[in-house]
Amino acid sequence: MIQGHGGNVVELAEELGCRPEDITDMSSNINPLGALPGLIEYLQGRMDRITSLPEVDAQGAVRAVAALLGVSEQRVLAGNGTTQFIYTACAVLKSRRVLIVGPTYADYADGARLHGIMPEFFLTSPNLDFAVDVVRLSARLTGIDTVFLCNPNNPTGRLIPHAQLMELCTQHREVRFIIDESYLSFAREDQGMCQCALDNVIVLWSASKIFGMPGLRVGFLVADPSVIEPFRRYMQPWCVNSLAQEAVRYIGAHPDTVGAFIDQTRAHLDAESALFRQRLAAAPLIVYPSTTSYLLIGLPEGQTAGAVCRALAEQRFLIRNCANFYGLDEGYIRIALKDAAANSAVARHLVALVHSQR
Repeated sequence: MIQGHGGNVVELAEELGCRPEDITDMSSNINPLGALPGLIEYLQGRMDRITSLPEVDAQGAVRAVAALLGVSEQRVLAGNGTTQFIYTACAVLKSRRVLIVGPTYADYADGARLHGIMPEFFLTSPNLDFAVDVVRLSARLTGIDTVFLCNPNNPTGRLIPHAQLMELCTQHREVRFIIDESYLSFAREDQGMCQCALDNVIVLWSASKIFGMPGLRVGFLVADPSVIEPFRRYMQPWCVNSLAQEAVRYIGAHPDTVGAFIDQTRAHLDAESALFRQRLAAAPLIVYPSTTSYLLIGLPEGQTAGAVCRALAEQRFLIRNCANFYGLDEGYIRIALKDAAANSAVARHLVALVHSQR
């Protein structure tokens, strides 16, 4: 298991001798506006649900997500976060050669290695702002049976346009594409692959990031029913807890609130991203293009992510050291945008820090 996910506020607070709430966590890619309006209050009124077993297969939550995505219930499977599917996918699909489009989330590789598979990598380049060259990727697929692809990608924030991705998956029907759309709701171009009719496309859909509920651990797999069935055989009963199921039902029952919340989130990110880039323009930093709530930043030569992260931690800001993303190194950090005050403050500290170390 990777020991480098964002959001370890408690450990940093202990190290600094402060309270966790004194730290601004800009390492974790959660909606900066918080949870979906009304969700926490709704769950507070449903706490009695924990005294009974949850629905064994979370079918009520499946119905809610299917309606939200506009797909058949037979195309949706609920799990204990999308992580559950990442770690079982290679066994379910009987994968032999796995290709990971990176640099990206390390659990895809860990999930492959769990089943004795040494994954191969298709790495994007900083010279192309980490954009995926789909033509070159297509040429790399000979002999590959399974591809992990995060779209938009973590940590780069780059999005492969829907038309290009559809063409790629159509051209390579012999390859199973596991497409993680956990961050797609943040993107303006948000036509995903959930409604794709291709039976070689498997979509991971998460409620955690956009709706601000990562602690509930609930995620969904969307695919052709012929693919859902073998995954179902690997599922444990009651793997989605009662409150997680209630949260998804609430989301499904309030589509207007969901739509308005996503629009508000995107507007906030558009404005704050533009301001953040303007503020960092005063320093020799590379802020790569992103369609999401987080920004990948290249540091000046001679400066390391470890040192920058430590210095910002002393100012009570937790950001992401990207050195443990395969394909990146100590020259990169990732910052997840939050509210206007936090974004302004961390930008100011980062610019001052970079100038002081030159």
